[in-house]
Amino acid sequence: MTIPHPTQHCMKAWVCHGYGGPNVLELEERPLPVPGDNEILVQVRATTVTSGDVRVRTLHLPRGFGLIGRLAIGLTGPRQPILGTELAGTVKAVGKKVTTFKTGDAVIGFPGAAMGGHAQYQVLSIHRPVILKPPHLSFEEAVSLPFGGMTALHFLRKAQLKVGDQVLVIGASGAVGSAMVQLATHMGAIVTAVTSGGNAGLVRSLGASAVIDYTVQDFTKAPESYDIIADTVGARSFSACCPVLKEHGRYLSVAGGLSDLLARPRGSKKSMGGPAPEKPDDLRELIRLAAMGVLKPVIDRTYTFAQLPQAHAYVETGRKRGSVVVTVQQD
Repeated sequence: MTIPHPTQHCMKAWVCHGYGGPNVLELEERPLPVPGDNEILVQVRATTVTSGDVRVRTLHLPRGFGLIGRLAIGLTGPRQPILGTELAGTVKAVGKKVTTFKTGDAVIGFPGAAMGGHAQYQVLSIHRPVILKPPHLSFEEAVSLPFGGMTALHFLRKAQLKVGDQVLVIGASGAVGSAMVQLATHMGAIVTAVTSGGNAGLVRSLGASAVIDYTVQDFTKAPESYDIIADTVGARSFSACCPVLKEHGRYLSVAGGLSDLLARPRGSKKSMGGPAPEKPDDLRELIRLAAMGVLKPVIDRTYTFAQLPQAHAYVETGRKRGSVVVTVQQD
């Protein structure tokens, strides 16, 4: 498929009109957005397809969130039909009150729940997470960081991780998991990664001290216990993990069901869940850590803009390592 160059007043965007497989995505021509007073217009150079994008497209949500999700996202299809939670690109126009960015700046943006990144252009508020892209990161590397990194950073802070804590990361090779391994290690934790055997080398290279292959070993049946268990993929539950949580242990329900979100403490052990806030300061901290080499981009595959439905299909397999990036070439 050839992506036509947008005219002066229009752009191409992948639009999700209903819930279902990747075939519900359609490439359409849309009006070119116009930035408001405190907004910038970004020409997107790279975006991603995340597990969040797939959840919205399929409406396959964590346990207990089906009805709530449909009411929040849209009854028959997403109210925001252009998906995409993260982007990197070049500023093409700025609102009249914008002084922090100028035309030509390379930026990283995190639309987050507002989405809209699967398009050739996107308008971003300067009060949302959007910052200058460091020169040492390519657009593809930069765009792979916000979704997983900001989520991991939020939950590790929420858990009040301390130096020496024993941390178990379930789904350690995904976007959130790979960031969690790196950040927890940097904060002084001793990290055990739960992933498939084929990803053992990757997670060890990110800082994991030990690896559990979930296809051959059940960590809940092992003698080891942990201060923090971060379930980044909703594979287990607070009740299932309680036996291997230490006293005052914290279960981080990053992608868990409603029961984990509402779970009461069991003695000194507690479950922590809820969405990660989308704070500009968190994105700045994340990129600072990337500039230090603490947080390294993990990119599984890169697709072209024309191949975005194929990227969705791959992410839906649940087997991606880190991020799946989509390049948005401009003619």
